[in-house]
Amino acid sequence: MSIEAKLRRLLDQGIENEIVEFKEANKNYDSRKLGKYFSALANEANLKGVSSAWLIFGIRDKDKAIVGTQYGIDSKYLGSIKETIANKTTNRITFIDIHELNLPKGRVIIFDIPAAPRGIPIAWDGHYYGRDGEALVPLNLEEIERIRLQANQKDWSAQIIEEATISDLSPIAITKARQLFKTKNPKLEKDIDAWDDTKFLNKAKVTIKGKITNTAILLLGKSESEHFLNPSTSQISWILKDKDNIAKDYAHFNCPLLLSVSEVYSKIRNLKYRYMRSDTFFPEEVDQYHPYIIREALNNCIAHQDYSLGCKITVVENEGGTLLFSNAGSFIPESVEDVVIADAPESSYRNKFLANAMVNLNMIDTIGSGIQKMFIIQKQKFFPLPEYDISNAAVKVTITGKVIDLKYAQKLATTDNLTLPDIILLDKVVKGKALTSKEIKILRAKKLIEGRKPNIHISSSIANATGETEDYIKMKGLNDDYYSTLIIKYLKEFGKAKKSNILTLLDEKLPDILDETQKSHKVKNLLQKMKKEKHIKFDEDNHWYLNV
Repeated sequence: MSIEAKLRRLLDQGIENEIVEFKEANKNYDSRKLGKYFSALANEANLKGVSSAWLIFGIRDKDKAIVGTQYGIDSKYLGSIKETIANKTTNRITFIDIHELNLPKGRVIIFDIPAAPRGIPIAWDGHYYGRDGEALVPLNLEEIERIRLQANQKDWSAQIIEEATISDLSPIAITKARQLFKTKNPKLEKDIDAWDDTKFLNKAKVTIKGKITNTAILLLGKSESEHFLNPSTSQISWILKDKDNIAKDYAHFNCPLLLSVSEVYSKIRNLKYRYMRSDTFFPEEVDQYHPYIIREALNNCIAHQDYSLGCKITVVENEGGTLLFSNAGSFIPESVEDVVIADAPESSYRNKFLANAMVNLNMIDTIGSGIQKMFIIQKQKFFPLPEYDISNAAVKVTITGKVIDLKYAQKLATTDNLTLPDIILLDKVVKGKALTSKEIKILRAKKLIEGRKPNIHISSSIANATGETEDYIKMKGLNDDYYSTLIIKYLKEFGKAKKSNILTLLDEKLPDILDETQKSHKVKNLLQKMKKEKHIKFDEDNHWYLNV
């Protein structure tokens, strides 16, 4: 990704956070403050598990508009900043790079700040800094210790179990692993057949020089070998719930997870979904859940689980038409959107050895591309996109196996000029999620949405394109002249009316997107408009009359 594209991505997000800071920095900026931000952003990037943080000059914080900066206009001064920072930081760590962009709206300086190394919090002038939201604050003791403890942390999945031997692995799982490895490496098929199990497992990078790793037990171990992983667990739990979220059935699965994935898959009742519409671009029926999505989501849970926490992986199937996959551990990339749009490998992984082994055994496509494929499959079926919850040190992804009301985003997947980022934003609209000002601007420019924040809805052009005009009218509502005509007709028949009477009259005809308070304000404004136009009048008894 080019640095200009990265800037656009950060501006599109429209907000600052622990690893992004925007400053106007019109002419000068205190080098001491710059050093503090370097320390804070480097430490927060480490804690977030990302490779870089960003400090950007020439951006107005209020609305994230490009206003330009004269900071470091002398190239010699800008070139000396790296040394200025290094002189007072831990281990003389400094910027990865300082990018200067001369854009039509002004000059922008982008500081690429490296994450603090594992186990080493970064200080500026002897003090550690961090972020509390957008605020620059001293790094608290817990965060300092969390970074320092990283020095003793190793890749759990690569750890060798000295007392385990190849006899603790399942022969059936090893045979299956050979088949998958052949699929991944068809040119090596004859060689693979000639390898003994020890050589094969080394080549597949499941073992290390013939020694059994946690990865080997996790993926290929006999069920009775799970004790080698204590206090970690290899358990996957499948739970079936009814539409009222009450559990109806469950099952637990342990190592070898290479085989358990198929057993979990067989438990999921992947029914046929039949479309109610007859439009030519709709299939007659599809599986509720594409097999690839089930396997990818489950294998992602295995690959990215934080096994040090001793938690199990869960798959909750709801008869209402959803699957919820969850694993313990924070989401390492900056955001789900970044993974989907960038479609590129991340710079760091929690279980690197395990993830590489799963790639070699064809359990996951290639590191970084599987999530994007899940999004594409869902949009091609006109189903809601996968929904991620990455809060509370866990990752949960919900897959919906049906078309839900007003999901124009999925219907528009067949429109040539819509990109995947467009679909992601529209999916947020139909799910009622908050949009940034930048995101709203993008959708408005393409005439994809209407309404005022927070009552944004899909535009009529999309409704017409998808044959959902009736649903669109329910969302947008009717013309004010129509409402005025109904009020006048009511007053002619009954002589007078209170606001509550008129609200009842119009309630079902007002936009569904409005809540009760908003509907009340809508009617109030409409009545005042009609009064101003002298169509109606108001008396002391709180009644409305025709102005005749």
